[in-house]
Amino acid sequence: MYQNIALPVDLAHTDRLDKAVTTAADLAKHYSASLTFVAVTAATPSEVAHNPSEFSSALDNYVSEQSVAHGVNITAKIVISHDPAVELDEALSNAFHESGVDLVVMASHVPGFREYVFASNAGYLASHSDLSVLVVR
Repeated sequence: MYQNIALPVDLAHTDRLDKAVTTAADLAKHYSASLTFVAVTAATPSEVAHNPSEFSSALDNYVSEQSVAHGVNITAKIVISHDPAVELDEALSNAFHESGVDLVVMASHVPGFREYVFASNAGYLASHSDLSVLVVR
């Protein structure tokens, strides 16, 4: 049914991704699908890394840990954005379409005041994408 599953990851908040990672890994195993973690970063320093190369190493380490923990082969894809805070939804959508993704598994969080005024990233993608999106809270 699914051949190419993607999971957007925020390396600054990997502690909040456990359920989504487990769900994506289980689905990848069940459907014998590929699983790709997609992360968006800027070329400028962030709380995770000083540059894209350091960010790539951090993502590769996280992917390796999760591959071993869940017994599934996971690949990494990095998207460089000028302003991830503004361009995140579009950057993710473009990366998913370029990679031929047919299912996106996204972590969400309990909605707060901000989500009543602005759409969450997961909510935006689920509402505006032609892809299948599974939001895991």
